[in-house]
Amino acid sequence: VRTSPPDALQDGLQFVTVQSPALHGRGDVAIYAPPGIDPAATDVPLVVLLHGVYGSFWNWAFNGCAPGVLSSLLAAGEVEPMVLAMPSDGLAGEGTAYLDHGSADYGRWVIDDVPACVAEATSCVTDRSPLLLAGNSMGGFGALHLSARFADRVVAAAAHSPITDLDDLAAFTVVDVGTTLSLPATERSLAAVIRQATDGPRPCFFDCGTNDPLIDANRRLHEALDRSGVAHTYEEYDGSHDWSSWHRRLEVGLRFLDRQT
Repeated sequence: VRTSPPDALQDGLQFVTVQSPALHGRGDVAIYAPPGIDPAATDVPLVVLLHGVYGSFWNWAFNGCAPGVLSSLLAAGEVEPMVLAMPSDGLAGEGTAYLDHGSADYGRWVIDDVPACVAEATSCVTDRSPLLLAGNSMGGFGALHLSARFADRVVAAAAHSPITDLDDLAAFTVVDVGTTLSLPATERSLAAVIRQATDGPRPCFFDCGTNDPLIDANRRLHEALDRSGVAHTYEEYDGSHDWSSWHRRLEVGLRFLDRQT
């Protein structure tokens, strides 16, 4: 693990590069451990925030202002202490969708290697810390998909403007990730993946702006989960598919995740 100097960034935020077994190479993670966390605290919940296509590990820290959002919630006493990890998706092509691409398993990078990296870089996160996932767009797909795929590890998930089916991703990329992966329909659709979670679906929240091009897809996911009797929380708001909306909505997602721990 290689970490940024303590005084290089705002208090509590650090950049980490780590050798990842799942990636068979290096991966980058931005970590935010709020300065107010009790130095003696252990097993603090870890929220892994996943970015969208074209993005990287710094997106949620700077485009989404995630450290500031969490700091404000903590100052207001609206959530309990938690740590944020904001990894790259593995940086293959325009986006990996946080799935298994042959020799690199971008899902296990998030589930296994990122938490281990954070536990090494901070004293308050351990292998017993509750693992929570969140993300925007492709990262929202990743958060909900991985929470079902690894239902034994993930406590809960929140997604903002999530891609709901790999077919949706083609509207945002030049290369159709869904085609290159050749996944069956049961693994391409969030509704199908969530319904077949081995240990039962994890508590999940997702939302979408009424001006977002993915609004109809998110409404269909909400309706499909309702028909299947899968408990979930869905909200709509005045917004679009942009960082301004995701920045505003992150506090809603973090409050939801906090209630699950």
